[in-house]
Amino acid sequence: MSRIVHLSDIHFGRDRPELLEPLVAHVNSLSPDLVLISGDLTQRARNHQFLAARAFMDRLDAQVLAVPGNHDTPLDNLWIRMMRPWVRFRRHIARDLEPCVSGPDYVVTSLNTTDPMAWQRGRLRPSSLRRACTFLSGDGCADKIGIVMMHHPPEHDTDVGKRVMRGADKGLLHLRDCGADIVLCGHLHSWRVAPFRAARSLLLVQAGTGLSTRMRGEPNDLNLLILEDGAVVIEHHVAQGEALSFRCDSRSIFRKRDGVWNALP
Repeated sequence: MSRIVHLSDIHFGRDRPELLEPLVAHVNSLSPDLVLISGDLTQRARNHQFLAARAFMDRLDAQVLAVPGNHDTPLDNLWIRMMRPWVRFRRHIARDLEPCVSGPDYVVTSLNTTDPMAWQRGRLRPSSLRRACTFLSGDGCADKIGIVMMHHPPEHDTDVGKRVMRGADKGLLHLRDCGADIVLCGHLHSWRVAPFRAARSLLLVQAGTGLSTRMRGEPNDLNLLILEDGAVVIEHHVAQGEALSFRCDSRSIFRKRDGVWNALP
């Protein structure tokens, strides 16, 4: 059994400082094997915001992997944004923008979906997809749950007004065909867990925002994935209202039958 915490859209620089200590304590209390942060660690990609994100990550007991989000590319320096868009992320967070790791019953690969030429909309790069698929199909990975982390969702719910990222349709099918099982993402500051409409062998797990004040009608949250015997339990943990503590708000169980994810009662 493995336990993975999924956080997204922390947005240091537009965060709730009073919720930082409860978030650190709660994540560590869950005793995860791995913590995954699917982008937007900062609000404006400034050095002091990345330093705050780095300090937060260093206080977590488990190994932490993160990918950039669209807010993690600088707006205050056009030259850096165009020529070295991830220099600050690499300086403070990680050199590798698409980290991979393998565990006893999972394999995690990541995609950098940020596009410095656009403000919000992302893109799935063919080179990133090839790299991810190579890792997912490596030796010893066939019997493990394949998890792909990215910032932008490759599919939006029907009530989302934003355009889906470029290359999403083909990229999603590519991931389906090379062994991915679960896609973790954020960006929209809304929570969602469901099989993809276009590829029901892939499960979408979308987090809202872990710390940001930009909650868009939903509470600050995180996901806990529990992998056991080929099934995945997804707990949605929230800090509701004025409460400065996180609690489990819902619990979903999914198992694959005939290559398709099915929700269990």
